Amino acid sequence: MNAVRIGFLLALLGSMASAARPVDRAESRSSRDALKAFNDLIGSWRATGTPEGTRAEKQRRGFWTEGMTWQWQFKGTDAWLALTFDKGKYFTRGDLRYLPADGLFQLTLTTAAKETLKFTGPLKDRTLTLERVDAVTGETQRLVWQLLHANRLVYRYEVKAKDRALFSRRYQVGATKEGEPFAGPGDAQPECIVSGGLGKIKVSYRGKEYYVCCGGCRTAFQEEPEKYIKEYEAKREKGKK
Repeated sequence: MNAVRIGFLLALLGSMASAARPVDRAESRSSRDALKAFNDLIGSWRATGTPEGTRAEKQRRGFWTEGMTWQWQFKGTDAWLALTFDKGKYFTRGDLRYLPADGLFQLTLTTAAKETLKFTGPLKDRTLTLERVDAVTGETQRLVWQLLHANRLVYRYEVKAKDRALFSRRYQVGATKEGEPFAGPGDAQPECIVSGGLGKIKVSYRGKEYYVCCGGCRTAFQEEPEKYIKEYEAKREKGKK
């Protein structure tokens, strides 16, 4: 009998310890919530790239321009940001996702040579630092995205050889968002009913108008309007308290 009681007590203590264990914030955070930190990216950007490690005259000849467009994508409970490049020198498209188990972000890019590269890393102080290790050379490749302003960003590409301790910058790209003044939107700008970002596109449901930030959010709203209206109204009511 004592053995049974002791076993029951140990099981009870174990269950209490599990219940008291705090929930990992990374695991409890949804992809949509985590990716809202990148709402400023949504839209089209004009970019200019600059190679590194050359003289000024060669740098001027090496300048290039490209376009970028970011928008939300949804599939069931999954959410991610889709990136497309217009005349991109190195990349053609990409997907930015959140990895809940690790609390990190992963950017999967397709190169101009149709190679798929996956970079993973954290977001800190509006700087997204992503890395991958080349399986053949052992070289560490890094992409650093700095969200300087709602309408201004810079990303750079760096590499570190397997036997080296420091990274070497290969190029940097500066971009400004199209169709918006550098000073940024005012407080009166409408909010995207799906992502919470800056609303730019009007949508309507049952005679009432709302705003979304991109084509991906427009599609999501059109598929489940009542779901997003309910979430939006609940957030507004919470904000009043």
